[in-house]
Amino acid sequence: MSEPSHSKHHDAPDGEDHWLVRPTTIRNIWIASLVLLALLVAAEWMVPVKARFAIDDWYAFGAVFGFLSCVAMVLFAKALGWVLKRPDDYYEEPEDDA
Repeated sequence: MSEPSHSKHHDAPDGEDHWLVRPTTIRNIWIASLVLLALLVAAEWMVPVKARFAIDDWYAFGAVFGFLSCVAMVLFAKALGWVLKRPDDYYEEPEDDA
């Protein structure tokens, strides 16, 4: 029995993929996100940033800090997953050999 190449809940009623899982939509979302990020970083030239600490005054500090924070959260979640991981048969009933 062959399995479909994609999940059932991604299918629209007419058999097409949902618009959020289409490769063109994903690519367009990435492009829009990168353009928005570039515009926000470029806006820092025009909008004065009121720094509370010396490091806050660095150019694109918010973008770099946000990116590094996300990387740290992903790495922490991966490490937590390894710590909390259970064997695949964890919930199965133990077999009695008696």
